[in-house]
Amino acid sequence: MSGRSRKERLSPEDRVLWRRVAKSVTPLPGKGVEDEDAGPEEFAVLLEAAPRAAPKPAEPPVPAPARLAAAPKHGIDRPTRARLAKGRLPIEGKVDLHGLTQTEAHALLLSFLHRAQAGGRRHVLVVTGKGASLGSDGVLRRAVPGWLATPPFRGLVSAHEPAAPRHGGSGALYVRLRRKDGATGEGWS
Repeated sequence: MSGRSRKERLSPEDRVLWRRVAKSVTPLPGKGVEDEDAGPEEFAVLLEAAPRAAPKPAEPPVPAPARLAAAPKHGIDRPTRARLAKGRLPIEGKVDLHGLTQTEAHALLLSFLHRAQAGGRRHVLVVTGKGASLGSDGVLRRAVPGWLATPPFRGLVSAHEPAAPRHGGSGALYVRLRRKDGATGEGWS
């Protein structure tokens, strides 16, 4: 780094922006906001006159599972999971929820599972992603297993488990669908 101070490295426009940010926060006890010279007023006037983007309409909240902690664990049996992981049992469909909002992901997942069940598919892969920020386990990664326990999904899904590493690991789920029209054929559907 050069020997210049932080103030000298900022352009006049950056200083105007920094003053605006500094005025919007409360300083820590014992610290004050440095008062700088006004700088180029033309940029400040342009900044104030710039059209602001209209706020994005709020999305309707996705229903959170009421009893997520109390919901029983619906796991795929060990032999079936092993066959899925090794590719001996086909994954008959896949949906990728990366980059979607919770509302979009919820709607897409419900639609995908309805179509998959109507098509007679039994095992599908739901990719949620592992989360984008450091230390985060991802919003969809946390939410999707809870959604699968809610009433809209219960009639479609009989079991789900985290996928094997080759299919996305903890950022994906194997989902076993209930048989169409309630026909089980093997006890549990």
